[in-house]
Amino acid sequence: MEITTPIVQKATEFVILVDENDQEIGTMEKMQAHEKGLLHRAFSLFVYNEKGEMLLQKRAIDKYHSGGLWTNACCSHPRKGETLTEAVKRRTREEMGFECEPQFAFSFIYKASLDKNLIEHELDHLFEANFSDVPVMNPAEVADFRYLSIEAIRTEIEVMPENYTEWFKIVFEKAVANRK
Repeated sequence: MEITTPIVQKATEFVILVDENDQEIGTMEKMQAHEKGLLHRAFSLFVYNEKGEMLLQKRAIDKYHSGGLWTNACCSHPRKGETLTEAVKRRTREEMGFECEPQFAFSFIYKASLDKNLIEHELDHLFEANFSDVPVMNPAEVADFRYLSIEAIRTEIEVMPENYTEWFKIVFEKAVANRK
């Protein structure tokens, strides 16, 4: 008798399309929005431990883009009807397995070409939080984690920029300047 594993269908994910003032103008399937490079709402969470080191995650190798690259603790897209804070908390639990109290820091718009012919064009809302323990990573989302000093991250980005996600390289210095 052959045993088969059931195929689990992942729900279709949608992003919220916005204008430059973060006014909603519709929704679109996530991959389609990234293929077309349309502006959509997103968030990034920067987490710091008690030593002031930043928590980095290495994206799972089979992520739909930027697999195997280092980036900030968590980033994603809110769902329709979900506040940004709710989305940050949900995705941090789903990806990194911990609870935090994110604090809004600032917003910015960026556009970057990615692997697999995808384009990130996001109005990104940056949040900060504190957490000093070991995350319980979801292996479907995260391959590894580490806490690094700001100077160590800065040096790695200068020496090996190919090891970091495009959005992290864009926002890192802004996030550090905002924290001071």
